[in-house]
Amino acid sequence: MKMGEIMPNNHKQFKDLLRTNGLKVTNQRIAILEVLNNRPGEHLTAEEIYDHVRMEYPDIGLATVYRTIQLLSELNLIDKLNLDDGYVRYEIGVKSQEDNCHHHHHLICLDCGNIYAFQDDLLENLEERINETLGFEVVDHEVKLYGHCKVCIAQEEMKSN
Repeated sequence: MKMGEIMPNNHKQFKDLLRTNGLKVTNQRIAILEVLNNRPGEHLTAEEIYDHVRMEYPDIGLATVYRTIQLLSELNLIDKLNLDDGYVRYEIGVKSQEDNCHHHHHLICLDCGNIYAFQDDLLENLEERINETLGFEVVDHEVKLYGHCKVCIAQEEMKSN
């Protein structure tokens, strides 16, 4: 999907989101939010975000993208992820998605390196228990599960047969 094809309500939603957080609305900020919003589950690096934004705004500099990403990350509008592959990756933040109150979690295949996102609030009970027993209020969590995806398992089974 090209950025010019983005539905106007996302554009307005991102403008409102920036204003609500006390930020000046700029085309670059909206473009970065739109790039991440239109690529759920892709976990983009700053350079990948830059490449996508540059299609619409060829004059944008990489330093501008880095500064904008840092600012949006500090405000929790986008999430910074370290998936142990040597890159810092970004995705649209929980605060940007009103219907989602928890981060999604990540499954990381040790064979092919693919990253799969899933949503589940199984940790809600654990958070409540921690609060009750230790008086510690959990406000956020991140889960990374490492293993082997079904494609890699099937390939391994084919090799051994």
